[in-house]
Amino acid sequence: MKLGAVFCGERCVLPKVWKAANAWERARGLLGRPPLQRGEGLWIEPCGSVHTIGMAYALDLAFLDREGHIRKQVNALLPLRFAMASGTQATLEMAADELHHLGLKPGDRLEWRELP
Repeated sequence: MKLGAVFCGERCVLPKVWKAANAWERARGLLGRPPLQRGEGLWIEPCGSVHTIGMAYALDLAFLDREGHIRKQVNALLPLRFAMASGTQATLEMAADELHHLGLKPGDRLEWRELP
């Protein structure tokens, strides 16, 4: 996976975000990985749906359109659940309560940038 950061405008909102770079990484997602900490995330593209089957912790999700605008947010999706949003291109997975902590809302434009 590639490591980068997520920005909302010029403000870095998540300084440590992995981007799933191929089909295997997108399919695996966070399964078998340690829980995300505050300031961390997983950017999955393309991705319009997420499941938490096999997960042991809740996730916050931001479903993004082609321009990176948040179309839908899901707060604290519990294990053994499923969430989706039609018309989305990417999904940003974060630790539970991260959306609230960052103050992100529908319409905000997010951008993943690879770290040098």
